[in-house]
Amino acid sequence: MNQKKKIIIIGAGPGGLCAGMILSYRGFDVTIYEKDEQVGGRNKNLKLGDYTFDVGPTFVMMKFIFDEMFEEAGKKLDDYLQMDLLDISYQLRYFNKEVDVYWDKTKLKKELEQKIGMTPEMYDYFFDREKKRFDHIFPCLQKPYHKLKNNFNLDLIKTIPHLSLGHSVFSELGRYIKKEEDRLVFSFQTKYLGMAPWKCPAFFMILSYLEHAFGIYHVQGGLGKISEAMAKVTRENGGVIHLKKPVKSLLFEGKKVIGVELENGEKDYADDTIINADFSWAMTHLAKGKTKKYTPKKLKKKKYSCSMLMLYLGVKKTFDLEHHTVVFSKNYEEYINRINNSGQMYEDLSIYIRNPNKIDSTLAPKGKTALYVLVPAPNNKSGLDWDSIKDEWRDRVLDIMEDRLNMKGLRESIEVEHIITPDDWEADFNVHLGAVFNLSHTLDQMLYLRPRNEFEEFDNCYLVGGGTHPGSSLPTIYESSRISSNLISDKYGIDYETLNKNYPKK
Repeated sequence: MNQKKKIIIIGAGPGGLCAGMILSYRGFDVTIYEKDEQVGGRNKNLKLGDYTFDVGPTFVMMKFIFDEMFEEAGKKLDDYLQMDLLDISYQLRYFNKEVDVYWDKTKLKKELEQKIGMTPEMYDYFFDREKKRFDHIFPCLQKPYHKLKNNFNLDLIKTIPHLSLGHSVFSELGRYIKKEEDRLVFSFQTKYLGMAPWKCPAFFMILSYLEHAFGIYHVQGGLGKISEAMAKVTRENGGVIHLKKPVKSLLFEGKKVIGVELENGEKDYADDTIINADFSWAMTHLAKGKTKKYTPKKLKKKKYSCSMLMLYLGVKKTFDLEHHTVVFSKNYEEYINRINNSGQMYEDLSIYIRNPNKIDSTLAPKGKTALYVLVPAPNNKSGLDWDSIKDEWRDRVLDIMEDRLNMKGLRESIEVEHIITPDDWEADFNVHLGAVFNLSHTLDQMLYLRPRNEFEEFDNCYLVGGGTHPGSSLPTIYESSRISSNLISDKYGIDYETLNKNYPKK
């Protein structure tokens, strides 16, 4: 490459930062524009007084992917971050029992046999069978599908018997666990995609397998540290990150994207542009009527994930609570169905709480706690007026925490707090409909049928993030960055080494 090719990246979220550090390492002239005053997007830290919270993701799954991404950028993750494997991945709270999901397989098998009647032999059957599913499916998720012919690769064809087509995660679990409520131990993970387990395609059984095979990690200082580390690597590799500089629109020459116009009127030009903004938001606000495939009318017909109601609580006491706790509502199916189908909230809520104090002293002062609370909620298709109802739901969440988790004295101990509603996700984070997990991961919105990494409508335009292939969650978002970085490198004949052995390198 005689002259550096310039790449503009819209958004310093996880996907944009990962692509930025990889491409800058490969010799591209990388410029990232971010509307916020800090990097990370939904994967940033929130500071409230002396307390620190993660805004979005709270744990690392598939740590090897994170290690690989730093290696793709010429660095070692351990030089920038400390990640600690949790002994108890999470605790699940039913009305009549608690289930601890241990990393130690001997303890785990004993717990599962006692609590849900899953014998050690059945667990081994689950683990071995789901490993085969993962070994077939994951390589397919690491390949690009920007061309129709990619859908007919041999690996994908060999995967078909392992997809359990016509089955959901919940029905597929019937192979291992007969009692429906006990299947939640291995199926609540579909909420990582914003989907219901009885609607989510069965091949996403790999989500629970991943936790059991590779463990759950905590990042010291919070997951926002990952974004900060990726930004640091990008700059060390020569990339430039502009904060508080929102992009107003893409610039076009015909179908070709030639750069961006900023909100302040500045224009910047590039050989290629990567969109890390929420996909549907970007088509609505940045494409300026240039798209025919993703017009507002057509986007309205797409399927979207649910949203989340978030509470961030700085509390002047500590609690005997596991690092990650999931509290199931008495009728979990009714709750999730109302959220996904009717757009209604349900009084009997399910909630997730992170209480990191046991292994991370950096997030709250000594003797105090930075509690992160997540409540699955309808996206903004619901039309709910969150300004008028958020306090009611906040109180309901605190009731559950005090009653079902025995967190007595919680209310009067709150020093600082912040709430993010589905409206806030849309208004403040530019998330279309507040659907935090983006387009649903249904079969008709996957692979070639999902907006493609090399974007199909515009030339010189690439996508990264949860709205493109392979989908939501940090590991797959990072894979989207690696795929797009490889496609751009191939385009210009750049010689590079990639740890993605499943990528069809030219």
